[in-house]
Amino acid sequence: MQQFRVGFGFDVHQLKEGRDLWLGGVKVPHTQGALGHSDADVLLHAICDAILGAANLGDIGKHFPDTSADFKNIDSKILLKKTCELMAESGWSINNIDCTLCLESPKIISFVPEMKKAIALSSGIKEELVSIKATTNEKMGFIGRQEGVTAYAVVMLKSL
Repeated sequence: MQQFRVGFGFDVHQLKEGRDLWLGGVKVPHTQGALGHSDADVLLHAICDAILGAANLGDIGKHFPDTSADFKNIDSKILLKKTCELMAESGWSINNIDCTLCLESPKIISFVPEMKKAIALSSGIKEELVSIKATTNEKMGFIGRQEGVTAYAVVMLKSL
């Protein structure tokens, strides 16, 4: 009998001038980028945490610590691929991914198809199993002031 598990992921990064903005494995043109040890792709980090949570494997910091030089400036698509390898070794596969980005700007709608493709390719699933939505924070708080970006992800895993 096939089993299912659900995992939730959340990530947040500061936005700073002079950094590239990577979202969902895609470099998005903007005046600011996310600050972090890796490429700071908030969306991929939330997805990794959701997968790891559903598979009961801890979190992204356990597997890819920001204290390790091995992960300095690493492409988060590599982290997603490694996360999916850990998940598969534990007897799980992805049923679907649903995620939401929260940022004031830039508008990301035109980048969503490329993001879905990058996520699907990195995780070994079909693009139609990846849902990406975006919202603003209605100009409130650190997101509204364009000081940061957040992402939320829910992943359903199925047993192999």
